[in-house]
Order: sequence, then C-alpha cells, then structure tokens
Amino acid sequence: MKAKLLLTALTLSVALTACGDNGGNGNQSSDSNAGTSNEQTSGGNASGNTKSGDDLAYEKTAEPVTLSIGFKIPDDKLKSGDTNENNIASRYFEGLTNIKVVHSWEAKGDDAFKQKVNLAIASNDLPDAMVVDRNQLRKLIDNDMIEDLSDSYEKYGSKLIKDIYDTTDGMALADATSDGKLYGLPNVGIEADAPSLLWIRQDWLDKLKLPAPKTMDDLEKIAKAFVEQDPDGNGKADTVGLEGDKAVVYGQKPNPNGFDAIFGAFHAFPKNWIKDASGNIVYGSTTPENKEALAKLAEWYKNGLIDKQFALYKETQEPIVANKTGLFFGPWWMPYFPLADSVTNDTKADWKAYAAPLDADGKFVTHMAPVTDRYIVVRKGYDHPEAAVKMLNVFTRYERRQDPNTEEVKKLDDYAAETGVHIRNFYPFDLLLDYSDAVVKRYNDVQKAIKGEIDPATFDPDTKQVYDFTLAEKENPKKNMDAWKPAKAYEVGGAILANQPMEKVYSVFYGMTRTMETKWATLEKLEIETFLKIIVGDLPVSAFDDFVAQWKKLGGDQITKEVTEAVNGK
Repeated sequence: MKAKLLLTALTLSVALTACGDNGGNGNQSSDSNAGTSNEQTSGGNASGNTKSGDDLAYEKTAEPVTLSIGFKIPDDKLKSGDTNENNIASRYFEGLTNIKVVHSWEAKGDDAFKQKVNLAIASNDLPDAMVVDRNQLRKLIDNDMIEDLSDSYEKYGSKLIKDIYDTTDGMALADATSDGKLYGLPNVGIEADAPSLLWIRQDWLDKLKLPAPKTMDDLEKIAKAFVEQDPDGNGKADTVGLEGDKAVVYGQKPNPNGFDAIFGAFHAFPKNWIKDASGNIVYGSTTPENKEALAKLAEWYKNGLIDKQFALYKETQEPIVANKTGLFFGPWWMPYFPLADSVTNDTKADWKAYAAPLDADGKFVTHMAPVTDRYIVVRKGYDHPEAAVKMLNVFTRYERRQDPNTEEVKKLDDYAAETGVHIRNFYPFDLLLDYSDAVVKRYNDVQKAIKGEIDPATFDPDTKQVYDFTLAEKENPKKNMDAWKPAKAYEVGGAILANQPMEKVYSVFYGMTRTMETKWATLEKLEIETFLKIIVGDLPVSAFDDFVAQWKKLGGDQITKEVTEAVNGK
C-alpha cells in the first residue's frame, strides 16, 4: 500500500488529465501552426527549411526516423492485437511525428526497469533513448555516453515545454546540465506536492468550540479534546488524536500521516541534506533539532494524544477513512485520497487544512522536494537526437490537454474510457511535465472566475474542468464525489498554498554517492527504527544521540564528505 500511496503523491497533481488538469499559462495556444513566439533562427531541419518555434517543434520529420527505447511495462490490458510497442497511442504519436518508436527491451516494474538501465550503462549497450534517474544520469555524463541536447532542445523544443521549464526558475534544466551542456530533458514536479498540511475535521472543531490551530500548543489542545470530548457525538470513547505513520516522516513528497510538519516547526529536516549555521553540509536527520521534535512526539504519544495504534495499521489511512480521527498531516491532494472515502462514510465530515504548527517566530516552515528526478537521455552517436525532443513535445501537449487534433484526441479518450487503459502509460517515455506552480495558478484562476474577474471560457480545458467541478460541488454539496475531490482539493488545499506564506527549505543534494550505494539502506533502516522507537517509548529520547554517533560510524561521516564534495563540485 505504501508504494501505492507514493505513486499517488507523485501523480495526483497531474491526475486531472483524465478529467482535465493543465495548470499555469493555460491561455497560450500550442497549435502547431501558431506557435512561432520563440524567435529562434535555426539552421534548418531535416527537410532543409528554416522554420522555427512550434512550426519546427511539431513538424513531421522529412524521412521516417526510428527511435529505440527502454520501456517500462504497465499493468494496463490493451485490446487484442495491440502490443506495448504498437497500440493506439504509439500509432497516434508516430503519425504526428513520422518517428517510429521501437523497444530495445522492456521491464516490468520500477525495480526491474532500474536494473535494466543499470545493465545497459554497465555494458555500454544503450538504446537510442531512455529515462534515467539522477545517479544514472551522472554515470552516463562521467563516462561520456550520452549526447549534449542543448542545440536540439533550443531548436526543437516546443513553447509548451519551455514554458513549463521556465516555471522552475531554471532549476529543472540546471539539474540536467553539466559544464554548460544539457545532457537530459527532465520531468517537472509540482511544487505544491511538498508541504505537509494539517487536516482537521472542522465540524468537530466547531462542535467543541475550539479555535483554528496555529501553534504547537493549539495542536496539543485539539488532539486532547478529540480524544476526550466525544467529537463525533456517538457517546463512545472511540476517537483518537493525531494520526501517524510508521515511516515517521517522508522527507520530500509526503503522503498521509507523516510528522514532517512537526519536525519543520522545530527547524529539523530529516531525510534532507542541509547546511548548518556554520555553512557545513549535514544530513538533516542528525541535527539536534530532531531531538526536540522527537521529544515532543514521544510526550504526546505517552499522553495518548497520538493514536496508540498508528504504527500497527496495515494501511495508514484506515482510521481516517473510518472517521476515528479528525487530525492528521498530508499534502494538498488529500480530498482525492483518503478524504473522499471519509466523507462517503460520514457525510457530516467537513475537512479543512491549515498551515500549522508554526515555528517559534510564527512562520510555517516546510521542506521542499526536488523539482525533477528523472531525465530522458540520448545515447552518444545517435543521428537524430531531436527525435526524443519531438516526441516529448507531442505527448506533453496531449498530456496537458493542449493538443489541437480534437478528433484524434477524442478517439484516445474514448479508448481509455472503454478499456480502462491509461494512455499516459504508453507514452514513449515515462516523463510527465507540468507547470511547477500549476496548483496555485489553477486555484487562483478558478477563484477569479467565480468572482467574475475572468471569463472561464478563456480557460484551457483542464482549468475549465476544475472550475466546472467547483461549481457543481457548490450547487450540490457531496452529491458527486468525482466533483467533490478536485473541488475540495483546490478550494481547501490549494487555498493554503496560494495564500499562506511559507519558509521553504530545499535539500542541497538529492543524489547517491559511492558509499551510499552499499551503506545507505542500513543507515535508513537504523534511522526509521530509532525515530519510531523513541516516539512510542521503546527507547528514551537520549537514544537519538546514540543514533547519531552510530550513523556516523557506520558510514555517515564518509557519506557526508562525499556529499560535500559533490555539492562543492570537487
């Protein structure tokens, strides 16, 4: 289930594609005949013309091109006669580009795919293009195995993907750049996915006449009241306080029940590499501030303010869905899951989100996630590196619901509705792009339309659909959960992200060092077990000091040295 939750966290912010989800800059046209706003002066393309901008980005290649890739096999069941390599999606994208994608190899699942990529690198037997992670990208660059895509991206990149990369303030492309050369085209994650908000049963809060939470003390009082004062009114002492997860924290992109926000309020950032007050790079889980956070959580657990069973649930969302708790942490998209199930089981449930608890200075402090973690790369010597760029152009345009070929898009949508097949699982590459500020922009645009400040007819299809769902939910509250999910996710979670000032802390390193490859799993296990045992009282808070000493001895000091060298470019 945890893997499923993680996948949900990574994909829900783009999941509205099935029902509409574009975000950001939605009024810009990506019609292949209109996108010449990039004033590029390329030296021409394969057909010898001098087109530029989107005219060139979406133009078919003059001659057929074959692009071999490594492909991750999805669970989807295609119609009889279709294959992973030849199906309704692949045929559509080939028709648009004149680029035929063939599979050098296929792998089922993330682990198997990663192993295949590692083998391809180790044997120097790369397909023409493949998706790699940060560590694999570094190996490929160090061994001069992949093409510099700088010129191909500049010449053939569509306005859409360039606009998306621009929303990251240059961070996405910089992450794939070495010595001034662009070695991969990265995915782009949603910035909104990183903060962990406090979700509360507002109806319980109102019933007990408690104020909205701000401080750690406020949170403690609410948890105590939810445990002791029968907030659900059933006459039984069967409600619990704050929920948790046995992982304790997620560290980057959270799921339900992580304690990340508690650690952030103490300026502790476990699972992230940060700089201390002296400017030294340290592993965030080993700083003294973690001890303060753990002491507070242990105190709450001992006093019954944290669900005593939190580490024992088979699926972390169980008490939320069963409405036994009215208090937990999670990202903005919680109305999709698990809150939709909570409301289905109890239509009185009224969930609200808060940026809390605040730190001692009244600020909401949160870790952030890497803006990118996957890259499409092209093997050194491949004659048509622009083919990978052109493919990224067309399936990103489709994914972001800006494809002007409405009849063909409808065929794809109808096929998906009929078969349950997710078209995105058959894109040439597993590389989704969305505007990094998509959630905030979409929320702001919808609110302006509701106030009559923007004509919703000018919205891109995705923002328009969020707007329609929001109106539908206002007219018939909780009658259609398909409308309730996006309406509440944006109305509640999106509102916090748009309006609440946040102090955002980024990790300075997201990769893997040499020593990490052999010792990180052991160190992670030590960390999770120690933190969890301190919270539930199996170890004293002082055990944190022992953990730090052991972590350093078991390889942490060497890893810290390697991370420092990597960050400083040595």
